[in-house]
Amino acid sequence: MIEELRTRKGFIAALDQSGGSSKKTLANYGIDESAITSDEVMFDFIHKMRSRIITNPAFTDKHILGVILFKNTMERDIDGVNTVTYLKNKNIPSFLKIDLGLDTESDGVQLLKSIPALDEILDEGIKYGVVGTKMRSVIHEYNEYGIKKIIEQQFSLAKKIIAKGLVPIIEPEVDINAKNKRQIESFMKTEIIKQLGKTKKEDYLIFKFTIPALPNFYDSLLHYKNVLRIVALSGGYDRDKACELLSKNKKMTASFSRALLEGLNVNQTDEEFTNTLKSSIEEIYNASTKK
Repeated sequence: MIEELRTRKGFIAALDQSGGSSKKTLANYGIDESAITSDEVMFDFIHKMRSRIITNPAFTDKHILGVILFKNTMERDIDGVNTVTYLKNKNIPSFLKIDLGLDTESDGVQLLKSIPALDEILDEGIKYGVVGTKMRSVIHEYNEYGIKKIIEQQFSLAKKIIAKGLVPIIEPEVDINAKNKRQIESFMKTEIIKQLGKTKKEDYLIFKFTIPALPNFYDSLLHYKNVLRIVALSGGYDRDKACELLSKNKKMTASFSRALLEGLNVNQTDEEFTNTLKSSIEEIYNASTKK
């Protein structure tokens, strides 16, 4: 599994929208907010959307390297089979979004909220068969103290995740509209290298970054044997723009969420839905692998 994550061509599909982003996701999918009468109804709609994607003939291991799932999705079934098992039967491994959202902004960043039940969450993920986890924090401006705290927190959690035999996806997102984005990325990379120096070659992990201002900026992190892959979030760019920028980064592959879902609609026929999803997957795959 480790070598597949390191070498297999493809991209990671981020289907992990949770409570905070689900209504917007559903609105983009064509479901009016008036139809969402409770959280239970909202998550039912979300699961139906994700099930339609995962079961689609265009969604295969030919292009999809892995899928990031929200806990609610991990615990549900698709066609009578648990979601993680369903994906595993398609030769697609699952990653579990473990963060509980973001703290309020301080020192130019938003740290992860505390995860008091981390061990229980990880053990549940292992029970269902996930191979790794994902956790997102956000950097809004150049503040060395704040950036350092973000990286320290991410690696502290990663250490606990690795101890459970899972592969963490470390995601310190840099706001695409940050004024000093290039300077932020430079300082962040320096802090990451400091933390990588404290890891072992078998402490496998994946980085998920905003597409950098300077193409190929993060490539040198792959010199560390325990860094399996560097993937990109779409970060608010539309799919065409995200793919254009990604294609300039030779060793970076995608882990798109909003950009992957772009154009999908609940009212599309099966043929229309398949054609739209297939086009999206192929565009993201090509930007990830053909450069």
